[in-house]
Amino acid sequence: MNDSYVIITPARNEEAYIEQTIRSMTVQTIFPAKWVIVSDGSTDRTDEIVERYAQGRPWIELLRMPEHRDRTFAAKAKCFNAACEGLNGVPYDIIGNLDADITFEPDYFEYLLGKFADNPMLGVAGTPFVEDGSAPYDYRVANIEHVSGACQLFRRECFDEIGGYVPIKAGGIDWVAVTTARMKGWQTRTFTDKTCFHHRKMGTAKGSIYSAKFRLGREDYYLGGHPLWAVLRAVSQMRHKPYVLGGLFLLLGYMTSAAKRIERPVSPELLRFCRREQMQRLRSMLLKSIGS
Repeated sequence: MNDSYVIITPARNEEAYIEQTIRSMTVQTIFPAKWVIVSDGSTDRTDEIVERYAQGRPWIELLRMPEHRDRTFAAKAKCFNAACEGLNGVPYDIIGNLDADITFEPDYFEYLLGKFADNPMLGVAGTPFVEDGSAPYDYRVANIEHVSGACQLFRRECFDEIGGYVPIKAGGIDWVAVTTARMKGWQTRTFTDKTCFHHRKMGTAKGSIYSAKFRLGREDYYLGGHPLWAVLRAVSQMRHKPYVLGGLFLLLGYMTSAAKRIERPVSPELLRFCRREQMQRLRSMLLKSIGS
C-alpha cells in the first residue's frame, strides 16, 4: 500500500474552529491526494476561510452544498457522500472523515497510514481525542475497537463494502460504519499512542452537556444497545463530569426511547451483532474483576 489518502470534512458554520484544522493539515508530513471541505450551507465565514487557504494548494477543494436551516447528522453523511462522487479519477487507498473542529500533530496522518500498512485486515483506524485539557478515555474500560467519528480513516475496500456512511438524522452514522465493518470481518482500532484535540465539546453543537447526554442515551437505544449495557454505562458515566447527572440523563434518554419504542434505523443483523459484542465485553470485564 502506498501513502495515497483522501480526506473529507463536512462543515457547517465552523468559522470559529476550521482555520485551526486547516493549519494542522497544511503542516502534515504527508499531504492527502485531495481534501474536500464540504460547506453544508454555511452562512458565516467558513467558505471564505477555506477559499483563502485553498489558494496555491490544489489538494484542498471547497464543495458548497445548498443552504438549509438545521444541523443534522444525516446532513453529514449526505455531504460526505456528495464529496465521494467527486473523487472519480483521484487515486487513493485510504479515505477519511475529519471533523472541522479538530487539531493534531504534523505526523498524525503518517502515523495512521503506517497502521494500515502494517495490517492488511485493518479496515478502520483512528486515535482518541481530548477536550479542554481532559485526559482521553481510559481504554482499559472503553472499547478499543470503536473509532471516534472526530477522525475516522477507512481502507477503501472496507468503506466500499459497508456502503459508506448511512444517513441517520438523529445520529450514530460513525458508530454504524465502524460496527458494520467489524460485522463484515474487518478489524477496527483506536491507536492510543497519539491523540487529537476536539475544540467543541462533544455533542454540544445543538445544546447543553445534559441534552447531549440525553441524546446519547437515546442513540444507545435506537442503535440497538442492550438494556443491561445501558444501565452499566450510565452508572459508569456518573463517576465523570458532570457527576451523577450526566449518567442520569444518559439513562433517561435510553429509557424514554425504550418506553416510546422509537424506530430503530439499524438492521436486525447489526442489532444482534452489537448486543453480542456488548455481552462479550461485559463477561470479559466481569472475569477481570473476579481475577484481580
